[in-house]
Amino acid sequence: MAQPLMPKATAVWLIDNTGLSFRQIAAFTGLHELEIQAIADGDVSQGIVGRDPVTNGQLTQAEITRCEADPRQILKLAKSDLPRPRSQSKGARYTPVSKRQDRPNAIAWLLKHHPELADSQVCKLIGTTKDTIGKIRDRSHWNSANLVPRNPVTMGLCTELDLEKQVVIARNKNPEKIVRDVEPDPLPEELQIKPEPDFPGAGSDKDKKEDRNKSTHDYKEAAENLFRS
Repeated sequence: MAQPLMPKATAVWLIDNTGLSFRQIAAFTGLHELEIQAIADGDVSQGIVGRDPVTNGQLTQAEITRCEADPRQILKLAKSDLPRPRSQSKGARYTPVSKRQDRPNAIAWLLKHHPELADSQVCKLIGTTKDTIGKIRDRSHWNSANLVPRNPVTMGLCTELDLEKQVVIARNKNPEKIVRDVEPDPLPEELQIKPEPDFPGAGSDKDKKEDRNKSTHDYKEAAENLFRS
């Protein structure tokens, strides 16, 4: 059932200016009957200015009179000649300026791991354009040589739930494009474990072995000299 604009303000006006029951007002405004009673008691209506549904064309006085005469009746919203607002598509996902430079890497990752995704799905996930996707796919992008596939979820360009949802849709439509075996992506530089640099004076493994052998030989020679003496 369609509900009036500003339901609480409308409920305040109906309570103050009509003989309608709490049940009738609750059914018309979409509020709970206990909430209507709390508004009537002044517990939750402080600061709310009543809104006349007759003046703004949401109710007729005849409709109010009809329901006042019979508590079993339910108020019906008056028909309006005004056009209803149309729902608009959300369009491409907005990407913060600080993360826009990461989008080419995310596109490369999606093309590598999920080629079943349509270009429109990739655009929806990370807020890019089909032209950019095409250039990265055919390696004509200006920065193709430096692109490193990176998961858009870990970079904060989309959520895991959104990605999984689009992948499920794509796999149902294009099962032949699903990639079974994909080489793992290299770890980001900040996560790579680098070998510790040699401390000053440290030699190769061969030098260390020769030093150990020399130390053992010197020890044996010293022991023999002590025994002879």
